Amino acid sequence: MVRPWFERVSLRCGDITKLAVGAIVNAANTSLLGGGGVDGAIHRAAGPRLLAECRTLGGCPTGSAKLTGGYDLPAKYVIHAVGPVYRDGRSGEPELLAGCYRTALKLAVEHGIRTIAFPAISCGVYGYPLDEAARIALGETKAFLEREDNIDQAVFVLFNQAAFEVYERARQDLANP
Repeated sequence: MVRPWFERVSLRCGDITKLAVGAIVNAANTSLLGGGGVDGAIHRAAGPRLLAECRTLGGCPTGSAKLTGGYDLPAKYVIHAVGPVYRDGRSGEPELLAGCYRTALKLAVEHGIRTIAFPAISCGVYGYPLDEAARIALGETKAFLEREDNIDQAVFVLFNQAAFEVYERARQDLANP
């Protein structure tokens, strides 16, 4: 029997590059060639072979994702998801952010990945409000897990306790509408 979505979604504070999961999701830019924040940390931890593979991918459009190997990471794969830069919330940002999560989860299933870890995509320098991003991230994950049983665990790795609490409130709200 498939466990309910709520039991397959967990939250934690910490360093996503340390997780031994099937795939970690990178909050990437459209070039996929590294950057700051989570993106830079993942590229540093994975080593130069990650950048070499990313150079062969031709970038990635905002709202989508591409998969590479994990190289020197404990995770087998990296799914590079390109979130939107937040402008006003009425310029397609919610749909683009949702697309990141849908595409990442779809790629995981297509590649037999059963455990996946997400950062708070677009919530750093891209300026997405954390509470809105948490509702989108968890809402898309909930919807996906309710129709798909090939993902055993989705972990959201948050950068601090305040972000953790925002995500936990959104998770509880979705579990108890």
